[in-house]
Amino acid sequence: MKKTIIVTVLVLTLGFVACTRMTPTQQGALSGAAIGAAAGAGISAIAGGNAGVGALLGGGLGAVAGTVVGSQQERRY
Repeated sequence: MKKTIIVTVLVLTLGFVACTRMTPTQQGALSGAAIGAAAGAGISAIAGGNAGVGALLGGGLGAVAGTVVGSQQERRY
C-alpha cells in the first residue's frame, strides 16, 4: 500500500512539474483530469462501485471541464 501511495504522489508531482510550458487550456485539461480521476475513484470506492471505472469517468469529465475553464482563461488575456 505504501508503495502505491509513493508512486502515485511521484507521478502527480512529475505531471504538475511538466506544466511549465503549457497553455492555460492544456494546463486546465491536465489538472482537471488528475483531480477528476482522483475524485471519481474515491467517490466510486466509497459508494461501493469499481474504483477504476470511477477514475476513468472522473478523469474524462475533469479533462473536459478543465479544458473549458482553461480556454476561458486564455480568452481573457
